[in-house]
Amino acid sequence: MEKSNFGVALEAIKQGNKIAREGWNGKGMFLFYNNGRLNTISYKAVSEGIIENGLEVAPFILMKTADNKLVPWLASQTDVLAEDWIIIN
Repeated sequence: MEKSNFGVALEAIKQGNKIAREGWNGKGMFLFYNNGRLNTISYKAVSEGIIENGLEVAPFILMKTADNKLVPWLASQTDVLAEDWIIIN
């Protein structure tokens, strides 16, 4: 698999590809872009007694973790400068 920098990987994820770092230790980990697939969300903030429905979700990047969970992802400086990004079609 060809390795690339974060800029190339970022453009690939915006086009609908999954991306990952070759150096990640977790098996099956990857990132993907939510560009509107999750366009609304409902939640209940029990601790504050606030209920909101139908809120628009802004685009963001999600990580599929090694233990099969989805979490929001934020790039570290190491991630941004890495040259081991791979594009998963």
